[in-house]
Amino acid sequence: MDLRPILILIAVASVAAGCTTHTVAPEASPHGTGVPPAALGEAPPPPGPREVGANELGVVPVLMYHRVVPDPTSVYDRTPEDFRAELQRLADEDYVPVTTAELATGRLDLPAGTHPVVLTFDDGDPSTLRMEGDAVAPDTAIGVLLEVARDNPGFRPTASVYVNEEPFGGGQAGRRALRWLVDNGFEVGNHTLGHTNLGTASPEAAEQAIAEGDALIREVVPAYEPASLALPFGVRPSPAELARSGDGYDYRAVLLVGSNPAPSPFAREFDPSAVPRIRSQGPGGPEAEFGSTVWLDRLAGSGQLYTSDGDPRRISYPRGDDTLNPEFAEAAAPY
Repeated sequence: MDLRPILILIAVASVAAGCTTHTVAPEASPHGTGVPPAALGEAPPPPGPREVGANELGVVPVLMYHRVVPDPTSVYDRTPEDFRAELQRLADEDYVPVTTAELATGRLDLPAGTHPVVLTFDDGDPSTLRMEGDAVAPDTAIGVLLEVARDNPGFRPTASVYVNEEPFGGGQAGRRALRWLVDNGFEVGNHTLGHTNLGTASPEAAEQAIAEGDALIREVVPAYEPASLALPFGVRPSPAELARSGDGYDYRAVLLVGSNPAPSPFAREFDPSAVPRIRSQGPGGPEAEFGSTVWLDRLAGSGQLYTSDGDPRRISYPRGDDTLNPEFAEAAAPY
């Protein structure tokens, strides 16, 4: 179910209840001194949208990872050192990880002044997650993410992990790792059972490949409903609608490979059936101009990023921006 309309209903209810901005005279102190409450230790009011440069129609980086290994063999691999440095950069630049499903449904309840980023991992590689008993191996991508989150309060330890058959090396250990993700607030998504090229498969075969991958996740984690699909090779089936909905599955979002940030979920341009991603990559190498390092450099201080106003009931953005999807007009708060 697409939950974005809920945001509208909440915003309408808030307005109806008198939650519009207005000026209120300071209350007298409980001791009759006339001292404003803030001077007596109460928390100051949150910053306003203009103060934090709120732009909830800005773009959102959706970063794509495959393997995190000491000796990369392709442009899709990152070393643990490079991966840790990229996460630390994100934390230093006030990014907060969210899941694909949260992005697609507009469920972005973030502190004022921060930016959402989606960390996605394809293929269910053992370098993404490996369990050592009940603990996550610290040399895996998820282990590094947990450590960076511990060192940087506010950097939320979550990601969207897309799996095929025999995830994380297979067997019971791989299945236990899959359940750990769900139990610890991560999103588990479908990548088809056999990493099928959906563009060359017949419509029937494409639908079956997606349904089988979905069924695997549901089998390993009963009652869990996968909410998104990462297209193998970034290739859509024909018809493209099969990627989002078919016999046995119904997704809120479908991820491409892509080479650019995703639009805001509140912008007219946002298409949940074709969400672009940015490959995690250093400043050099093939097509580095489309990789994460160059994009993060380009976005830093540009004013183009989705920047939260700290209030999930409204959508704040600079006045004059005309990219808002009319579906969200009741929650609009231009300034």
